[in-house]
Amino acid sequence: MKIAVAGGTGTVGRYVAEAALARGHEVSVLSRATGVEVTTGHGLAAALEGLDTVIDVTNKTTLSAGTAREFFESATRQLLTAELEAGIGHHVALSIVGIDDIDASYYAGKLAQERAVAAGAVPYTIARAAQFHEFAGQLLAGMRGPIALLPKAPVRPVAAREVGEYLVTVAEAGPATRAQDLVGPKDEILADLARRQLAFDGIRRAVWEVRLPGSYGRGLASELLRGTADRLESKITFDEWLRSEDHRRPAR
Repeated sequence: MKIAVAGGTGTVGRYVAEAALARGHEVSVLSRATGVEVTTGHGLAAALEGLDTVIDVTNKTTLSAGTAREFFESATRQLLTAELEAGIGHHVALSIVGIDDIDASYYAGKLAQERAVAAGAVPYTIARAAQFHEFAGQLLAGMRGPIALLPKAPVRPVAAREVGEYLVTVAEAGPATRAQDLVGPKDEILADLARRQLAFDGIRRAVWEVRLPGSYGRGLASELLRGTADRLESKITFDEWLRSEDHRRPAR
């Protein structure tokens, strides 16, 4: 199979590309580094020529619902338009478990993306995954000072590597509209993950858990992000991930 990975240099995208190559697929990475801009469509037509499937793991880090919606709707619209012209037979979109009732902040963009994919003319599969093991470290890296404020969030984190492998499996299975949700092997609390990562890395820094306001904060504080009973569970725990080479791999 000839697969294009949109966002193929990011946290999940690099694992998607590696997994696809390991299984014998031909892989094209769609990113600014390869001359493709998904939000404007620049370079997409040439990049998709002769391919079979697109796996979309593009991302925009923002807490603004408007910014998130604009990015994910624009990227999805450009991708689907180019895919239809290129005769792509399967669009796979990565989303997040449990966000149906959290149409706010970043999750508003992911829900908008799901709606755009479902309304498009390209056969598709939406695959939702839980927060990544990498997420706590990304939050820590984005804060300065001796104290890190982490939102109250019960999660069931999964390794980005396993998400990448799962997305290739979903692509291989063909269009299915929705795939089973993928979550991690163990219930966790986001602030606890941050504390354990800091301790493992030998960094002295306090972590305070805070309850964020509004519907976004309520959604995070609920157990919605752990997924439902109808889910697949990955194998790598957070503590196993900390001891792996993936933890030491530079974040994207």
